[in-house]
Amino acid sequence: MVKLDQLGTEKRNEKTMHLDELSIHELLTIMNEEDLNVVNAVKEALNDIEKAVSAVIDTLNQKGRLIYVGAGTSGRLGVLDAVECVPTFSTTDEVIAIMAGGNEAFVRAKEEQRIAKYLPRMI
Repeated sequence: MVKLDQLGTEKRNEKTMHLDELSIHELLTIMNEEDLNVVNAVKEALNDIEKAVSAVIDTLNQKGRLIYVGAGTSGRLGVLDAVECVPTFSTTDEVIAIMAGGNEAFVRAKEEQRIAKYLPRMI
């Protein structure tokens, strides 16, 4: 059983705790360094990603569906990915997305903390 509180993705990143106090260059440097971590994380997970992709292909070949379900930013990204499957892979209704909050939450964040709260300190 996965313990969510042990996952790095579920913890605050110590490097980004005080973004509003950093110079633009420092902020961009941290963002770039963290982006580099993605490449290595994907490389380490390629075998698991391959298994997931194979399972999706098998499911779609059996007339099944790929259903994205999410909330917040991850929900929005799921919607975008599902929509992009139409022109990229010629899907029709076999790839769909369900997002908490529905269509309205896609275009306007419903999360309690909004970036606008922090924006004045960054300007």
